[in-house]
Amino acid sequence: MSYMLLIVEPPQQRRARTEAQGRQAYARMQQFGEELRAQGKLRAVESLAGSAGAVRVQSRDGRTQLIDGPFAEAKEMIGGFFLLDGVDRDEAIEIARRCPAAEWATVEVRALAPCYDESHAPAAAGA
Repeated sequence: MSYMLLIVEPPQQRRARTEAQGRQAYARMQQFGEELRAQGKLRAVESLAGSAGAVRVQSRDGRTQLIDGPFAEAKEMIGGFFLLDGVDRDEAIEIARRCPAAEWATVEVRALAPCYDESHAPAAAGA
């Protein structure tokens, strides 16, 4: 199965780092990615730019709206991702635990599946 690890971080966090701290964090993430690639578990990995240059696109009732970043209401941003292949949920969680970004951000583990298929999701508590 395939899983995505989303790196969810506060948008101001990157600006709070010195350049040296940012380069060190990036190097740790690159090393982590190379280890996953060597194990044959990594399909893709990318770091994403901040939301200042981003745009959100919404189409409703035949009208398209573009909303330029930065997004004032955003409390978090997706800073990057690791796309894993051939792992189960438990292994994806274990990989997320080892991810350096778990020290300064949240690593969200999500299974890849069609939007209509929730059969991969664990049952809700009390269900």
